[in-house]
Amino acid sequence: MNTDSAAHRGAGREPHPFAGPRPTTDGPVRRTLLRTALTGAAALGTGLAAARPATAATPTRSAPPRPGTPDEAWRELAAGNRRWCTYRERHPHETPAVRRTLTTAQHPFAVVLGCIDSRVPPELVFDQGLGDLMTVRTAGEVLDEAVLGSVAYGVLELGIPLVVVLGHQSCGAVRAAVEAEESGGHLPAHIQYLADQISPAIDHGEEGDARIDATVDANVRLVRSKLVAEPDLAARITTGRLGIVGARYELTDQRVHRLA
Repeated sequence: MNTDSAAHRGAGREPHPFAGPRPTTDGPVRRTLLRTALTGAAALGTGLAAARPATAATPTRSAPPRPGTPDEAWRELAAGNRRWCTYRERHPHETPAVRRTLTTAQHPFAVVLGCIDSRVPPELVFDQGLGDLMTVRTAGEVLDEAVLGSVAYGVLELGIPLVVVLGHQSCGAVRAAVEAEESGGHLPAHIQYLADQISPAIDHGEEGDARIDATVDANVRLVRSKLVAEPDLAARITTGRLGIVGARYELTDQRVHRLA
């Protein structure tokens, strides 16, 4: 896909790229749109209608298609991350036109299971906008039934072709799990549950900060392996309709890279 095209994430009043082409406004179609607009204005009230000034018609541009395969979806995310880490963000899909389009449907192209860390918001690090990503965030990307159900909903109900398990440099949940194991201490309340889920991924071949760093990667791989083993998801992977990848975000240079 052409991520450099000016029309890729059209500004102003262009439709959301994944919402399909805008209909023409000639003949019967125009009359239908007018009737719909009048009905909507009546339902919302004349005050809202008056608050939207009339604007000149703009030519319809063909929007790029929604990423439909795992590879296409990853390329879109990778292109967005390149914009983010080079300070060329577009902050796409925030216009009034996009927001109105998304009141009736959503067509995200990727699920991102990431950490709750405030420094790693997926929509920002991948430079995506409203309606692009379905995000699920837990400390250390820990899985439970609610998380599994959320991921499955995006894949099975919305047809999303890509799931990304996104870990990150200097993960506090991973550090807590490693340090608790080393000290033999018990963490407060529900935090211990997180450590228990991460502990199978602890890399005992490293020491100190290197152990924590290596465990970040190992934990991503562990979570990914659990998702891949889910029967409903595995069936889609087999037919090529779904990809599940592990990735890591570096705080130092803001880059995301895939983990083997």
